[in-house]
Parts: sequence; structure tokens; C-alpha cells
Amino acid sequence: MKAQEIRTKSVEDLNSQLKDLKAELFNLRFQLAINQLENPMRIKAVKKDIARIKTVLRETEMREGA
Repeated sequence: MKAQEIRTKSVEDLNSQLKDLKAELFNLRFQLAINQLENPMRIKAVKKDIARIKTVLRETEMREGA
């Protein structure tokens, strides 16, 4: 997911997507713990997506506050 794609979405969409990604990360970590994870690089990708979404949400928050 690109930052440009994230910036075009609404805050509600971003919050719901953030919730979904956190749940996916939890499941991936659980799979890693029981040695059933097929693609360990997916954890890294999900973490980066979470960080991108949080960054855009914070930028939006700062813009509205100013």
C-alpha cells in the first residue's frame, strides 16, 4: 500500500483498516509462534502499513488542529 493511496481515504476508512491490520498482525505473530507461518516477510509488510496509516492519521490531526 502506498502513502498516496492512504491519503485519499477518509479518516473512518483509515481507522477501520488500521483495526484490520492490527488483527492480521496478531494472527501472523500467533502463526509464527506455533511455526505455521508461510511468509515471514508479511509481518514486516503489515507493520509498515500500520506505520503509514498512523502517520497519515497524525498528519490529518495536525492539519485540523492548526
